[in-house]
Amino acid sequence: MSKQWLTHLNPSMLTYYKQPLNIVRGNMQYLWDSQGNKYLDMIGGIVTVSVGHCHPKINELLKKQIETLWHTSSIYQTDQIVEYAEALTKKLPSNLNTCFFVNSGSEANDLALTLARLYTSRFDILSLRGGYHGATQSILGANNGNWKQPLPCNFGILKLKCPDSRGPWGVGKCRDSPAESKNCCKCKGECKAFNTHMDELRDCLEYDFSHSSGPAAFIVESIQGIGGAVQYPKNYLRSAFNYISKSCGGLTISDEVQTGFGRLGTHFWGFESQEAKPDIVTIAKGIANGFSNGCSYYK
Repeated sequence: MSKQWLTHLNPSMLTYYKQPLNIVRGNMQYLWDSQGNKYLDMIGGIVTVSVGHCHPKINELLKKQIETLWHTSSIYQTDQIVEYAEALTKKLPSNLNTCFFVNSGSEANDLALTLARLYTSRFDILSLRGGYHGATQSILGANNGNWKQPLPCNFGILKLKCPDSRGPWGVGKCRDSPAESKNCCKCKGECKAFNTHMDELRDCLEYDFSHSSGPAAFIVESIQGIGGAVQYPKNYLRSAFNYISKSCGGLTISDEVQTGFGRLGTHFWGFESQEAKPDIVTIAKGIANGFSNGCSYYK
């Protein structure tokens, strides 16, 4: 199979394993390869297959749909997309009631930046080091560098140091980490990590954006995914969003593509755990259980 793959398909997918897995079947949380080996799927299609492979209820709905209607394009109305949007909207804050469906998380974040730039009539974007928001040309610049290849990225994007509670200012003992570290930090009174990262944000807005009225938007994962499941000091996201909104009128974007949609226990979205109120929420991956879908929610 690997030889045929190299002949006709992108070879990059063969670099993850010395002996690439040829998956032939899936059922709920399990996968089987061409040799008959059974695996517990701990990857889930990169946190995408939220309700399992070939779930019988999903299968029945899919069979019904493919025998009724396939593709119409977004210029026509269908009952299913309205039903889905209504159900999804109920899971979001009441002020976020407009849904724009796209094909992926990359497109959802790309769209979010476009909406922010149009709304504010500004261009510059603020993001965090260590973040990942997609692979389109305009969103690459918001990621943590160019990842593997020295591609030119979209200009006009500045990055703040990631407020990692395990980082240099939290030193792995931050008492205000959502992870609730058992190792007590030496901060007296307010959290040093929180204060230091907020000071950096204020300095960035004052000096790095001195030529303009501020950024069009601040885009951030509520918990960094590819960056290493990074959680921020408590209240950081809420305070940063509030400061950007009030000080310069920039929009705030919570990227929930990997984090949100029921993966966090009591909170359906990551921004809820920080009591943050974003202007735009981007969603993908688990919302379609592996099918190509994403969306941006805004006011």
